[in-house]
Amino acid sequence: MIDVKLLLASGATYRRVKANETIFYEGEQCSYYFQVISGSVRWINIDEEGRECIHAIVEPGESFGEFPLVDDGPYAASAVANADTELIRLYKPSFLDLLKDNREIHFALTKLLARRLRFKFSVITSMASNCPETKIINLINYLKAENKSFCPECDQLKLTRQQIADMTGLRVETVIRTIRHMHDKGELLISKGKVFCKEMILAMPN
Repeated sequence: MIDVKLLLASGATYRRVKANETIFYEGEQCSYYFQVISGSVRWINIDEEGRECIHAIVEPGESFGEFPLVDDGPYAASAVANADTELIRLYKPSFLDLLKDNREIHFALTKLLARRLRFKFSVITSMASNCPETKIINLINYLKAENKSFCPECDQLKLTRQQIADMTGLRVETVIRTIRHMHDKGELLISKGKVFCKEMILAMPN
């Protein structure tokens, strides 16, 4: 999101984390702005049964954990590396100074937070539905609109069935069955276990 050279000029430093290493925990106070250089990070809450609820999978060039930077509250979720990952982080006071000096970055951050909030509204709406297909369609439409988790060359959905389940609140068995049904209807293509979707699925099932 923010040019790496600008972050470094503001005092940012690199940090490497191992796969499944926790970067910060839900409830902790925020000290840094984080941006992914390589690898990926999942932004999660964990329920009483130890099941992950994935809010987002953060890819290179994207930031995460921004809410406490602007409201001074604790982290609302934990961040965990999906794979060996390189991050760049900037101390919070320095980041706020950067925003003050760069209005375009401030505006971009505000726009990003608004998009994520809009997605959360759509998630809440779909959660009220008993239709698993509605929840999966909602997720796919969001990912396609944001150009996230899809291969730009072949339109493969780069999420596992388990990750889809963790992002929609469904059981993995339900995700597998529903995706197969969507394939049979021609909404998705399953080839050698991989899922492909060229277009957003605009029509919601009744």
